[in-house]
Amino acid sequence: MTDIETLASIFPTFSHASILGQILEPRPKGNLSLSWFEVGVAATLLLINAIISLQLGLGIAKRIATSSVRMTIQLAILGLVLKQIFELAQPAPVLALAALMTVIAGVSAVKRIDHRYPTIYRNSIFSVWTSAWIVTSITVLLIVRPQPWYSPQVVIPLLGMVLGNSLTGISLGLDRFLSELRNRRGEVETMLALGATRWESCRGVFIEATRTAMIPILNTMSVAGIVSIPGMMTGQLLAGAEPIEAVKYQIMIMFVIAAAIAIGVVLSLSLSYRNVTNANHQVEWDRIRRS
Repeated sequence: MTDIETLASIFPTFSHASILGQILEPRPKGNLSLSWFEVGVAATLLLINAIISLQLGLGIAKRIATSSVRMTIQLAILGLVLKQIFELAQPAPVLALAALMTVIAGVSAVKRIDHRYPTIYRNSIFSVWTSAWIVTSITVLLIVRPQPWYSPQVVIPLLGMVLGNSLTGISLGLDRFLSELRNRRGEVETMLALGATRWESCRGVFIEATRTAMIPILNTMSVAGIVSIPGMMTGQLLAGAEPIEAVKYQIMIMFVIAAAIAIGVVLSLSLSYRNVTNANHQVEWDRIRRS
């Protein structure tokens, strides 16, 4: 008996509740902070993806693991960087981080496509930068109006959401435009031979590429509030915001993202069109190469 009492005094937690009971104990109301252990529990759900890959022979199990580790490291680093920037609260580091995010977004948009031309990286970065910064500036300065205007808690998350969606739209648009242009080479050449201008011969491909790039955001907008609760609204609800206020912000950001995608896609496709055709109304097929 003495031995049992001694052990209980040394390990008091084991005498009151099991480890599992402590893990499953409800949080205090309003406290939604996560421990790294709890994040790890969520990570185990990726085993479902790995099992599906192995069973169906998809060959992406290693990629799932690599992507997961890479995402975790990147977000952890971002968290540390944002902590420092939030504490500094100065415009220079905020704009520097925003610029770095933009360049990475422009490069990432090109890495996802199969066909490229010599200046595609430059054009992609320019398109992402122009569309995302114009729309985000309007949002920050005219709609949200934080004090100060460079408030990192506002600028960085807003720009991040816009960049993430813009690079996806630009990537889809560029991929469809360049691959479809190659696939329809005979049709395009025939139109040029019959006297069509370079725009007339490429217009159909341009329209199809633009439509393809806009499909994801249009689908998201169509089911928002019925099938899904979008990310920004979810975050605000978890943070304790009033549902109506969260709805207002989510509607606003969806409009902003849609506008940024439209501007970025049209700009990137216009630059691509100008780079793969010439003033003599010819398509320079040798400039379009598989990656």
